[in-house]
Amino acid sequence: MKEIHTALMLLLLLLMAACSREPVAEHEVISENTPAVAATTEVAIDPATGFKMSGDWELVRAHCTGCHSSKLITQQRGTAQQWLAMIRWMQKKQNLWPFDPGTENRIITYLSDNYPPDEARRRAAIPNDLMPPNPYSNANVN
Repeated sequence: MKEIHTALMLLLLLLMAACSREPVAEHEVISENTPAVAATTEVAIDPATGFKMSGDWELVRAHCTGCHSSKLITQQRGTAQQWLAMIRWMQKKQNLWPFDPGTENRIITYLSDNYPPDEARRRAAIPNDLMPPNPYSNANVN
């Protein structure tokens, strides 16, 4: 009975993820200027996920979109170390299964190559001295 419940929950998660995706035009291609390459390169975009179709994108699709939308992934940016930290957080806090080292390295390489840090995408963190006091902190209790 437990296996049926687990299978039904997984099916429900997959259906919810599939329904929440925004449609992408078929055969959409993006142009990307990278600092290391002066010329513009074109990368095809997977119409179902929005992933850049290069390297191990199908591996990332197989391991990541079962739990959350691909949009959540494509909106993130990070170095290999930052992507690894996100995976470790998901494993510790969200019960993400452990990967064998080869699979994990391929996923991290794809993510860091295709979704690297971009200064224009995120603002810097607000310095602590500019933040209001946290009303839920024990430090504020007399």
